Amino acid sequence: MASPILKFPFLSHTTSLSKPLAFYPLSLTPKPRKTSRPIHVKQQQQGSIKCHAVTDLTSGNTVPSSIEDQSIGEDNDDHLVLVGPSSEEERRGEREVADYDWTEEWYPLYLTKDVPDDAPLGLTVFDKQVVLYKDGQGDLRCFEDRCPHRLAKLSEGQLIDGRLECLYHGWQFEGEGNCVKIPQLPANAKIPQSACVKTYEVRESQGVVWVWMSSRSQPNINKLPWFENFARPGFKDSSAVHELPYDHSILLENLMDPAHIPISHDRTDLSAKRENAQPLRFEVTERTDRGFAGWWGGGDAQTLPNFLRFEAPCVLSNNREFIDEKGVKQYFSGLFLCRPTGQGKSMLIVRFGGTAMPQIANWIPEWFFHQRGCTVFEQDMGFLSSQNEVLMKEKVPTKKLYLNLRSSDTWVAEYRKWMDKTGHGMPYHFGHNTISLPGLPAVVEHAPAGLVAGVSASFPAKGGTGTMHAPNLANRYFRHVIHCKGCSGALKAFNTWKKALSAISLALTALAILVSGRQWKAALLVSTSLCLAGVYACSTLIQMSTTNFIRTHRRF
Repeated sequence: MASPILKFPFLSHTTSLSKPLAFYPLSLTPKPRKTSRPIHVKQQQQGSIKCHAVTDLTSGNTVPSSIEDQSIGEDNDDHLVLVGPSSEEERRGEREVADYDWTEEWYPLYLTKDVPDDAPLGLTVFDKQVVLYKDGQGDLRCFEDRCPHRLAKLSEGQLIDGRLECLYHGWQFEGEGNCVKIPQLPANAKIPQSACVKTYEVRESQGVVWVWMSSRSQPNINKLPWFENFARPGFKDSSAVHELPYDHSILLENLMDPAHIPISHDRTDLSAKRENAQPLRFEVTERTDRGFAGWWGGGDAQTLPNFLRFEAPCVLSNNREFIDEKGVKQYFSGLFLCRPTGQGKSMLIVRFGGTAMPQIANWIPEWFFHQRGCTVFEQDMGFLSSQNEVLMKEKVPTKKLYLNLRSSDTWVAEYRKWMDKTGHGMPYHFGHNTISLPGLPAVVEHAPAGLVAGVSASFPAKGGTGTMHAPNLANRYFRHVIHCKGCSGALKAFNTWKKALSAISLALTALAILVSGRQWKAALLVSTSLCLAGVYACSTLIQMSTTNFIRTHRRF
């Protein structure tokens, strides 16, 4: 059984935290923002302004009065239960608008250890498609995932001598994006200077590959996230990548919502029990243009032991520290790096770890932890996908739809209000008071088919379907295994052992038929039984890696 601390850092009970962990300070410079209608603006502080704009809906549809507004009447006690306005400005219908550009941020692309050595990897940030690969020197390179010749995806190409080749016509590109080979050109012709690809800056930090999405400004190294706990001596973590079929904002909401864990993940391990569901207390200690932070814990706890921080654009951390029986301070972290990958899609890098992990964790293979993690995400997947669907259908801010409780949803309200301040600088967003809908239709991705599919399933860059698995983000194999070298290697090993044991059991059965001695027959049949038990065990392990969790009451 996975360690409760490793699986659910939200639920582990510790004694105290001394003070928030250090984090890099950031500031923003204000600039005018265009609006589609008159707004009353007044300067509040450097980096933000206030305006009397409640929504940014461009349509003429009228929106019903919000649940929040209805709950703050003199004769209504709902305001004691529901999350209300967090400031006088919000009560007056004013909101802050921060200077924000989604491209001038670092986004987590992949775990360094899982980047393929021999194939390009196609990824997306919002609606921008990029390709990540290792060149001949092992350095990470990132291009726009589009060949300048005929727009074919370079992530469907291959690596030749450290160069990225487009498989459509064989054009090859080196690390700086220059085209160095066009097979169709005459021998004396020069390669056009325009035959180059757009490049993106990437950096590797603490085991994660980050990409800077802006082409107008140089990478801001000060914005590159650094997590103090992960640099502490003796800190160990388990990390995994998961692709998920709902928007990154819904993913972040879910991850900053400890109240759902006892219900949604009841009995997933010893730390989640529905009878432990209880009111929680939250204390917001910081609100900035870059996010928010604060403490939280059980409603009856004398202290708030957990420190949560959300940092733009997509970093969520939940930290704890305590003094062990030897008087040594220990640290635990749950880190969630959530990358938007298009409408209704997201990719998560999840990292759980600490300086004093249980000894049993050293004996359990990492693929087992990863499959337990897949189960957790699958338990949430149905209702989170439906939530995504409702937001897209209703096309109104979350204030009009959510019934946020003070005792469970404080972080969710804070996050959507942060979206109000910065959402104008994103391709699309759903805020507390504002929304901006996607301007482009969702793109349907296609995976390789035919004979190539079986081979390409070995490479996460190819998005292969193999012979059993459809290219569907609801499928565990596609959501996680192809992105994880450890789990894909374990799956191959289980398949190999299954085939070998099946062949051996067949041979032993044949020998048992041919031999005449009873003792030999018995020995061979016993050996056959053991091999068949191994085949069954391998089949079960393969099923763990490829089959989604389904709740008992949902089985038909």
